[in-house]
Amino acid sequence: MRKGLFIIAFLLSSFCFYEARATHIVGGEVTYKYMGDSVSIFPRGTFALYEVSLSIYEDCQNGVPEAIASDNPAYLAVYEAGGSFNFVRADSVQFASSVAVPVNFNNACVTNVPATCLLKKTFIIRYAFKSNSFGYVINSQRCCRNNAVMNINNPGNTGSTYFCYIPPPPEHNNSAVFKNYPPQIICQNNPLFYDHSAYDADGDSLSYSFGPAFLGATDADIKPWPPARPPFDTVSYKGGYNSKHPFPGYPLIQIDPKTGLITGTPNSMGRYLVTVYCNEYRDGLLINTVTREFQFVVTSCSKVVVADVPMFSTEPNTYVVNCSDFNVHFVNNSKGGFAYHWDFGVLNSTTDVSTEKEPSFTYPDTGTYTVELLVNPGSTCPDSITRLVKVYPKFHAAFTDSGSKCPGSELKFIDQSSSTIKPIISWKWDFGDGDSTYDQNPKHTYIAGGIYNVILISENVRNCVDTVMKQIFVENFVPFAGDDTIIVKGEQVHFNATGGIQYTWLPPDHLSDTNIYNPVGYFPDTGHYTYFLHVVSPYGCEGNDTMSVRVVNQAAFLVPNAFTPDGDGVNDYFKPVSVGYRNLRYFRVFNRWGQNVYYTTELELGWDGTYKGKKADLGTYYWEISYTDRFGTTGFMKGDVILVR
Repeated sequence: MRKGLFIIAFLLSSFCFYEARATHIVGGEVTYKYMGDSVSIFPRGTFALYEVSLSIYEDCQNGVPEAIASDNPAYLAVYEAGGSFNFVRADSVQFASSVAVPVNFNNACVTNVPATCLLKKTFIIRYAFKSNSFGYVINSQRCCRNNAVMNINNPGNTGSTYFCYIPPPPEHNNSAVFKNYPPQIICQNNPLFYDHSAYDADGDSLSYSFGPAFLGATDADIKPWPPARPPFDTVSYKGGYNSKHPFPGYPLIQIDPKTGLITGTPNSMGRYLVTVYCNEYRDGLLINTVTREFQFVVTSCSKVVVADVPMFSTEPNTYVVNCSDFNVHFVNNSKGGFAYHWDFGVLNSTTDVSTEKEPSFTYPDTGTYTVELLVNPGSTCPDSITRLVKVYPKFHAAFTDSGSKCPGSELKFIDQSSSTIKPIISWKWDFGDGDSTYDQNPKHTYIAGGIYNVILISENVRNCVDTVMKQIFVENFVPFAGDDTIIVKGEQVHFNATGGIQYTWLPPDHLSDTNIYNPVGYFPDTGHYTYFLHVVSPYGCEGNDTMSVRVVNQAAFLVPNAFTPDGDGVNDYFKPVSVGYRNLRYFRVFNRWGQNVYYTTELELGWDGTYKGKKADLGTYYWEISYTDRFGTTGFMKGDVILVR
């Protein structure tokens, strides 16, 4: 059969009072049945007959009769599914039935069961479709949704579209049909187990997921005639919610893709828009998708006894995936219990039971087991829960590394994970410096030295997950030849390199030794000399640095004529550079009014452009330097500098 997409979007609305909008509608679904072929003379041809059922769920507890009556008739439109979605026809359809939906909640141990009333109104129409290349889309639209819906934006002004896809004749299909009515009562902080599975008359394979709801009518036209042309946009979800995670819970609310079982523990009261997708597969191909949209209302139920076994796995309804051994310890989060009965799910065994509150059990073999906990068995208020336990030992994450542990050098990481159940299917590496990868055997380069926590998370085909962490030491290797310097001819320079244990200087000119960290350089004449240093660290890291020596003819102070103390790290301080002077007696700066704004006998820092804790004004300032030269003679010089920001 040709691939087709069958989507039902529920018309959701509020439990508020009705004026013009369908806010009493809280859900809906569309299904269809193939009724056979018909041969027609006028017009000539063979037509496929389909019966389409549009069902909407109405809140008869809070919705007023006028609002419910306004749903009849329903407006439906037919469009060709391909190309530009050509219009075929539109119909006004009277409802065929209206039935009260049973509460399906009979737990006598809930002390405050809320009052509910839900009607299912069904509209049925038959179509005869002639053969085309794409099939047909049938849709209906209404505005707007219940303003109390918490997981979408602007719900009170957001309409709905619900529709179905009919495959092109002569290919035929019966849509899947959900088995159960949608839930009317969901209890906060109590485990949810709702069977949202479907039946398919053709025997197609089914899978399930949460998905997006669809926009429809607007404030300007709350019940369009005819309903708008496809394709349809999806609703906008509020931050923290999306179509895959429609309402909050811990454990997370999820749907089993194979069984359609919705599980989790809702932990926040409210009204939430939920859309369930049921995918039909035939011969391995997706042929159709049916959706049901409904508002799940989470309320406080004051349930007396709650059986609860947590889920320590991301697998649906799974307590744990044990990959280390065959022994499993069970945690019991039930409330209101005074007696317990565990069945650990070993087939054909009568000894796999316990009455302890939190027992441990050793499984005889690998496999998946269904564990049941019954709380207060035989009492007037019992409760039970089932969880899956998956036992697949042994799985162990491990890795080794090789290469030079130096900044800038490439390290190789080799996966050494082992598993009894093969294959291993995924690896996630965190290198501890903000970088990560999913490669099995990655390579990585650390820019700076330090101790890095390298983490590997690996997983096998049975969802066994293990984590290993190893500290990688990268040497903090920074080769340093020394700061560039200026001296007067005839003086010596005492070099002082750092960063290693082996040093080599080039060229050897004017140096006392080229293989030590602190050679002495003697420069009898002026010139500019650059020395290259090669350094080897204690751990074998190698690197280079340079140092320049400028030799001038006589002593001098090199004083800039402007500076910019704007905090950008460039030219932020005003300071003279001393060449060949024995001692600085003082260095001081004055503003144009003669006030001394800076004074020091040290030249390491300089003036930062402030006066009395505030930024000094822009403009010209005056400086004075008093010094002692290398022959013991005292001297004095002065000048000016411009402060610019």
